[in-house]
Amino acid sequence: MADDRPVPLDEYPVHQVPLSMKHVATGDRNAYDRCIFHVFDHEGRALLILGLGVYPNVGVIDAYVTLRTGDVLHAVRASDALGDDRMHLAVGPLRIEVAEPLHRLRLRCEDNSLSCDLTWTAEFPALWEPHHVQYRGDRLTLEGRRFVQAGGVEGVIRAGDEEFRVSADGWTGTRDRSWGVRPIPGEEGGRLAEAHPTEGFHWIWCPVRFEDRFLMVIVQEDADGYRTLNEATVVRPGHRDRQLGWPQAEITYRSGTRHPERALIHLGDARKPQDLEVEILTSSPLALGAGYPPADDWQHGTWRGPGWLDRRTYDLTQPAPLAAYGVTDHAARFRLDGMTGHGIFEHGSFGRHDPSGFTGFDSAAP
Repeated sequence: MADDRPVPLDEYPVHQVPLSMKHVATGDRNAYDRCIFHVFDHEGRALLILGLGVYPNVGVIDAYVTLRTGDVLHAVRASDALGDDRMHLAVGPLRIEVAEPLHRLRLRCEDNSLSCDLTWTAEFPALWEPHHVQYRGDRLTLEGRRFVQAGGVEGVIRAGDEEFRVSADGWTGTRDRSWGVRPIPGEEGGRLAEAHPTEGFHWIWCPVRFEDRFLMVIVQEDADGYRTLNEATVVRPGHRDRQLGWPQAEITYRSGTRHPERALIHLGDARKPQDLEVEILTSSPLALGAGYPPADDWQHGTWRGPGWLDRRTYDLTQPAPLAAYGVTDHAARFRLDGMTGHGIFEHGSFGRHDPSGFTGFDSAAP
């Protein structure tokens, strides 16, 4: 019989439905609640990605940290049974401490192969992303609420014989916080998936930190270019958020791939059209180490038994076929209206995408 006594979070007036905070309002096994942080220097020497998620209807908590330096990707992943204290954001050697909500967080990994102790401090208010909904036929496959934020980071990162002293003047930190329903492994697609195969998916997610403002750009398009998600907003403290219309991206890919080398994003501000220049510094495929589909060694929300811990090192000079069918996070330098900023150019393009000239899953840039 399940233990359904109150949990610590039930002490607080935060309930949305007449359930304990141990439970979520949906019985969908794909319910999730998680975060991702990007920490990177402005020269492209290092890109650290750290995340933690809980999956209440399958009873799993897991976390990961990856670090790209040169052509090596270090990864530490941990998973365990989800406990009752949802304010204890820790699994294995990974821990997130909320020192001041929406402003200051501490990111820690205490492992001999890859460790970090970082203080992330927001420099701009958090921005809601558009409500994210996806269907396959009549089946709701994804519904998420998310906010994004950018700031400075201080602390230390160690991997092998390398050590990076992280300071706010030479490093940038972005984060995304989301919850809702999102596919996790273990559920067959069924007849709906057979009747509604995925033809194509095109995605850009781009948080950029400038000295005095924060810019967020999101583009999601179907195979024919129909846009299902759109965002281009500038956040400045003390000012009303400014919308920049319908972003249009020109991406230059490495020949024979869909790996972007640079991009130009046209921002549709009616008062003053602007171009956002994107210079890729270094890249980290989320299918390697970070547990995003179509990773074949570990994915989020999968039960690996109590106290599971895994360490990996990936040689990025070697072909990684799965990475070509997953989203990749690129640390990048951005230029806009005479300003230089830094952020993440997250991109994935799979299958057909008519505006880019891709005709199918085996299509690549000339």
